[in-house]
Order: sequence, then C-alpha cells, then structure tokens
Amino acid sequence: MLPPENRMRRREDFAAAVRRGRRSGKTHLVVHLTKRSGTTNPHAVGEPPPPRAGFVVSRAVGNSVVRHRVQRRLRHVVRDRLSLLPPGSLVVVRALPGAGEAEYARLAREVDAALERLLGGVRA
Repeated sequence: MLPPENRMRRREDFAAAVRRGRRSGKTHLVVHLTKRSGTTNPHAVGEPPPPRAGFVVSRAVGNSVVRHRVQRRLRHVVRDRLSLLPPGSLVVVRALPGAGEAEYARLAREVDAALERLLGGVRA
C-alpha cells in the first residue's frame, strides 16, 4: 500500500499528470510523469511536497479480480521507486490490455524502463 501522502486522489491531479506531463509507453502500461516545482506542502512549512502516484486500470484489462490484482502489483512496484521521483511530481500508471496476464517482474521492468526514460537516465 502507498502511504497516504503519496496517493493521488483528485481528478484534477490525474488530468494534470496526463495532459501536462511526459509519457512513456511500454507493452503493458503507459507512465505519465509531471514534475512540479515551486510548490510547497501545506502540511509542512518549507518542505517540498512528496511525489504522488495514481493508477488507471480499465475494464479492458480484465474483470474486477484481474483489475485489482494488476493495481496492487503496480502500487507495490511504484511504492518501491518513490524515492527516485522528484519532490512534488505526479505519476500516473495506466495499465493496458494484456497487463492482467503479465507477471509482476515484467510489470516492474516496464515501470523501471519508463521511469528511466522520463527521469533522464536515473536508474530505477
């Protein structure tokens, strides 16, 4: 599970990440990343806000059991990589059809490759 401060919940945040961010597509997923700068965390004065992540897993991926399994796997993968993300960044991971049959290791490799491309060579 992602810590509460790292969860993206608002529709506006998802839209901002998808519309204004950079995108990297792989076989089973697409990762959108928006780097925000100059914003501060309202809960901690002077500290930059933590990176936040959200997930989009549509019905095209499979039934509800498959969709939730894919979302849990992606959440776990991204949780382990939050320290690589710049403060205040927004990440949306969108699962594509076929992600339901992909193994955890395959999804992790695709997230790593997408983040490496979007972050400019930072090794995940």
